[in-house]
Amino acid sequence: MAKDFIDTSRRNDRLAEILIRIGGILVIVSVIWILVMISRVALPLFYPATARIAATLQVPATIISAKVMAIGAEENQQAVFILDESGTFHFLKAADGSVSASIKAPVIPKGAVRIASAEYVGKSAYNLLWDTGAITSVTVDLASTKDADGTISLAHDVTAQDDLAFPAIGSVVQSFVRPVEGKGAVRVDQLNGDHLRVTHQLVEKDLLGNEKRSTSSAEINDPLPGRLTAVAVDTKGHYLYAGTDKGWLLRWDISEPGQIRLLESLPASEESQAITSLALVLGDVSLAVGDAKGSLTTWFPIKVSGSGEDRRLTRIHTLRPNHGKVTAIIPSPRDKTLFSLDATEIHVDHMTSERNLMTIRPAAPPTNLALSPKGNTLAALDGIRTLTVWKLDIPHPEISFGTLFGKVWYEGYDRPEYAWQSSAANDDFEPKLSLVPLVFGTIKATIFAMLFAVPLALLGALYTSQFMSPRLKGRIKPIVEIMAAIPSVVIGFLAGLWLAPLIDKSVLTVFLSIIIVPLMLLITIFFWKRIKTASLLQRATRGHEFIAMIPVVIMGIYLAFLLSGLAEAQLFSGDVKQWFYSTLGVRYDQRNSIIIAIALGFAVIPIIFTIAEDAISNVPRNLTAASLALGASRWQTAWRVVLPSALPGVFSAVMIGFGRAIGETMIVLMATGNTPIMSWSLFNGLRSLSANIAVEIPEAPLNSSLYRTLFLSAVLLFIFTFVINTVAEALRQRFRKKYGRY
Repeated sequence: MAKDFIDTSRRNDRLAEILIRIGGILVIVSVIWILVMISRVALPLFYPATARIAATLQVPATIISAKVMAIGAEENQQAVFILDESGTFHFLKAADGSVSASIKAPVIPKGAVRIASAEYVGKSAYNLLWDTGAITSVTVDLASTKDADGTISLAHDVTAQDDLAFPAIGSVVQSFVRPVEGKGAVRVDQLNGDHLRVTHQLVEKDLLGNEKRSTSSAEINDPLPGRLTAVAVDTKGHYLYAGTDKGWLLRWDISEPGQIRLLESLPASEESQAITSLALVLGDVSLAVGDAKGSLTTWFPIKVSGSGEDRRLTRIHTLRPNHGKVTAIIPSPRDKTLFSLDATEIHVDHMTSERNLMTIRPAAPPTNLALSPKGNTLAALDGIRTLTVWKLDIPHPEISFGTLFGKVWYEGYDRPEYAWQSSAANDDFEPKLSLVPLVFGTIKATIFAMLFAVPLALLGALYTSQFMSPRLKGRIKPIVEIMAAIPSVVIGFLAGLWLAPLIDKSVLTVFLSIIIVPLMLLITIFFWKRIKTASLLQRATRGHEFIAMIPVVIMGIYLAFLLSGLAEAQLFSGDVKQWFYSTLGVRYDQRNSIIIAIALGFAVIPIIFTIAEDAISNVPRNLTAASLALGASRWQTAWRVVLPSALPGVFSAVMIGFGRAIGETMIVLMATGNTPIMSWSLFNGLRSLSANIAVEIPEAPLNSSLYRTLFLSAVLLFIFTFVINTVAEALRQRFRKKYGRY
């Protein structure tokens, strides 16, 4: 009977051991699988860009017989068009190169025979400069659809933009036309002899809606440091840029009719190489500059020392150089990507991340280059009448390790910074996705919360275990443990809507309380020790000392409240927050690190207290008795004998609390203001990784850069927590070997 019972117990033990091992393995596999799944979403951020040839066609000689002024392609790589110098748009099927239609420009100025130049101005619009000096603007509509039987059908049209038509002007080399919102249009002409002329075509409406048109022209007479080699105008017609053969860059303000002001003239090319190409990057803030040596740089105006409020063009980004003269720069219509062309290659670079995304090597040197309106198709025509169409896949050009973890110089910023700003109101906004402010905010929130929680929790656990009466301990400990059951959203709600305004009104009281309350406690304890040990008061309060300290704490806080008004009036000119800003340069935010330290610390205290108290209480009483028998006081015994023996458990309590604090979401989300700034100031808010995921993921487009970056931040949070817990466990085992097994 006994033998059967023992065998059954052993079988049950082995079965339990197997089940426990299986459960442990499943937990490990689940955790690893979670990491793999979120990593799979984040990994495409670093996939390389690709360009696949979608079509190669031989252009009919009848089209190439005339000079090609421009080419274009549609989004599905099924059709292209060619504009010749006669003003005819030839639409070709990419599959076989057959001509689908040839459409003449809808408006041809009187006396015009051929096109002198064609400028692409975005959104499928072209400005056509005719040999008479007249300018017309057209929009090309080209789209493809696949029928049920697989046949590709093309839809194409060419329409005129009457508002951007300018009359003939003689001796024009190159022209630019831009609409001016609410004012008409502006025309910039490069004339023979390196002269520049600006013409404003003004449109005014009276109360009855009648239009009154007028024209204002002015020539730029500023001395040029060399001959003009490149000219560019922003899309709003506010600024004119020019480059010279001596490597100089000039910028004029042409926003006001009849008033042309040279803003600056500066050397832009090393070794005085000729500037061969200029282009404005999406948003019209940054200017891309290519020179005869192949250098490709981007510039935008910033505030510099000694310029006051004026902004000066400054070289911000230096991209990978081309192998020869930069003959053309085409900005992407979707982001800050630049396509630069030299004699043999097409380089694709992203301005902000400074990544060389890819290099395309056509079979023959291209003579014309064009992007589709969505930037996913590239077309190139070479000198042997071969037109090649590439399908582009550039998934996340703005993402690199540098932009995620390094300082980046963004448009509009006066210096490189760590910045997180995922969205804005305008379409040409550039996302700023640095994870450094979020990692900093996570660490800051955790450190401040632990500084608040750890001393209170550990000292409370030590007092409860070693000094409090058993009866009172049986009531206090469950109350503290119940604190852990309070939902974090409730704590965050109270911290954001009740605690933050309360401290905002009495911030000086808080700081005075930090000084006055401990001082009053020390004074009280000093006189308390002077009372005879055998006195009635000592016997009555033994194990309940903290109850006697509660009135002292309340009196200290009340005294701090009374003194705060006097101190604020006498020392801080009646407004301590304004004094912080004007004297120390520190801005006070209502939802700041003080709030998060208290709120998050309140959530962490029960965990640390409970585990630490259990570890301390499990230290054998014979150690305590031996210490007391040798003449040590109760405090000496608790501090030098009990606490070191329980150190592994206490350390585990702290690290579990640390893990809770670092992964907390709702409290940090509701109590900090979610400001992704990097400052150790107590008076500023923060944004943590977990709170950022909660805020951003509902609005992040699926598989976008923001979406994948949020998953990457989850991977970082996972790895960070894993590393911390692994190190903590290693230290705990070391403490356990050194100090005991309790």
